[in-house]
Amino acid sequence: MFASKEELIKLFEEKLEMIQADLESYKKADKKLFSTSSFQTNSVPLLHIISVLAPDTPVYFLNTGYHFAETLKFRDELAEKLNLNIVSISSSIPKYQQKDQDGRLMYSSNPDRCCHINKIAPLDPILASFDVWINGVRGAQSSVRASFNKEEQAPMGVTRYHPMLDWNTKMVHDYIRIFELPRHPLEGQGYLSIGCQPCTHKIDPNALLDNRDGRWKGMNKTECGLHTKLVKK
Repeated sequence: MFASKEELIKLFEEKLEMIQADLESYKKADKKLFSTSSFQTNSVPLLHIISVLAPDTPVYFLNTGYHFAETLKFRDELAEKLNLNIVSISSSIPKYQQKDQDGRLMYSSNPDRCCHINKIAPLDPILASFDVWINGVRGAQSSVRASFNKEEQAPMGVTRYHPMLDWNTKMVHDYIRIFELPRHPLEGQGYLSIGCQPCTHKIDPNALLDNRDGRWKGMNKTECGLHTKLVKK
């Protein structure tokens, strides 16, 4: 049985009330908050929630230099529409130095190293400056994420806060529909999990919407490291 629009609005209002209570608790404890986003369709609900409940929160975008042009445009459109405080950060290592001994860029021969250089290391100064990381991971996305609690510890004493951990795929898309929010333009072309262009591929449209097979195709890799290396389990 499908929920009515009124029932969904009530559900999301309850979710937002719980998140608001958590955020107020952090703020009362003088905790400094930040968030990160990959700016794909799955990112949209959390970005909207932040814009409503904590609009001053900086949202860090890890600009690897390999993103789809559509992602960058979508990021800018969301920033304007939701009045987000977006901060772009990048690796201090230039691309010409991100090569293996054969001269190949790291994403083709050592994607773990590439992810470390472009996504993990740039967050070090951010983690050193804040107390709470508002993170949009959901348990339904992977077995790694299913093992998380609402709060986990990250390096440098930072608390990872996962307000959407119990949201399923349907809730994400219902939220977008109810609040009339935009979707990443590549989603309709079969890109359901979008990261860096060289490491993102179309997947079977009949696959589960949380399927991450479109990332690092043909490699024994499903995570960039943000949710494995930057969490203390």
